[in-house]
Amino acid sequence: LALAQRIKQAVKDATGLSCSIGITPNKLLSKICSDLEKPDGLTILGMPDIPNRIWPLPVNKINGIGPKAAKKLASLGIITIAELAQAELSFLQIHFGRSYSIWLYEVSHGIDQRPVITDADPKSISRETTFERDLHPRQDRHDLSEAFTALCLQVADDLKHKGYVGRTISIKLRFEDFHTLTRDCSLTTHTADPALIRRAAGECLRRVPLQKKIRLLGVKVSTLSPLESKRRDGALRQRELPLVP
Repeated sequence: LALAQRIKQAVKDATGLSCSIGITPNKLLSKICSDLEKPDGLTILGMPDIPNRIWPLPVNKINGIGPKAAKKLASLGIITIAELAQAELSFLQIHFGRSYSIWLYEVSHGIDQRPVITDADPKSISRETTFERDLHPRQDRHDLSEAFTALCLQVADDLKHKGYVGRTISIKLRFEDFHTLTRDCSLTTHTADPALIRRAAGECLRRVPLQKKIRLLGVKVSTLSPLESKRRDGALRQRELPLVP
């Protein structure tokens, strides 16, 4: 409890935002519990609490049960996590196959053996913003350009802060009708340079027909590599160059 309160305060101090935290025996339950008392919630749950706190929830509260699986479960009369937990494994296997059925059975009982990994390398670094009002590609071109450049600067700063460089630059656009699309391109070398990121993101943007108002804009850098390894590789290549008289 004390650690969770410290985390919440640290997030508040750093971002000005509240956050909700779930403290449980595993990642599955913590994910569910982080949503139980929003906003600014703090939920502590043990395995004996599952019947009262988890089972009454709809099955789609389990991360990994998407709309299609939830719809199929509903057609079988399974709406809540409790009903899923009471279903026979053999019955689930008829409709979902062996591996997914075992997973459904385990998660409905709060079982999750996945390890908590705190030092995994990031796959990508991104920034995005949702505008207060939908912006017109031509009439609001200045505001869009400023926001686009700011996102590229923020991503570049995040890369440098975390010690990474990237080679694939992507953009994300969500329009007024909520249609979302992405475009990406790959550079010949890894970079964290904001100007190069902005230029590549601009090339991606030019491949999008901008005919509708824009609701969300995002920039992502992936195909990451630790900056130190690139420095070592560069130094090694320099040492291996033949001497020219």
